[in-house]
Amino acid sequence: MIYDSKENLDFYRGLGKNYETAVDFLQKTDLEAIEPGKYEVDGKEVYVNVTEYETKAWEDCKFETHEHYTDIQYVISGSEVMTYAPKKDLTVKTEYNPDKDVTFYTDDVRGIDMATPAGYYCIFNPQDGHKPKAMNGKPAMVKKVIVKIKED
Repeated sequence: MIYDSKENLDFYRGLGKNYETAVDFLQKTDLEAIEPGKYEVDGKEVYVNVTEYETKAWEDCKFETHEHYTDIQYVISGSEVMTYAPKKDLTVKTEYNPDKDVTFYTDDVRGIDMATPAGYYCIFNPQDGHKPKAMNGKPAMVKKVIVKIKED
């Protein structure tokens, strides 16, 4: 799990071709102007989901993991709390869905909360449980891009 800000994106180029593609997208795209939706960047190797939503109470959010994709969850506007917990510490609530590449977990682990304002991001690898969309003190509108990077 990585927590960082936009000015440090270049540090992650060396993690592989798909990371290079993801960083290029985040640096060269007008993120403020992009509309919500799903966009292919490099086929199934790298794609993005742009979402807008109101944050909610921590207990109303869900821990999740992915088997085949790493997430770069970059906050474009607003602020939210993303929580990290190691996958090995989580208890499965909903079995793995291969069509959506997601497993959901119970809340019996608190994890580590990260207040994530605009211009910051979290990188969650397949072994990283994560719980996005939680409010940072009070509900707020968030616009976020989730870059999905296929793992080799």
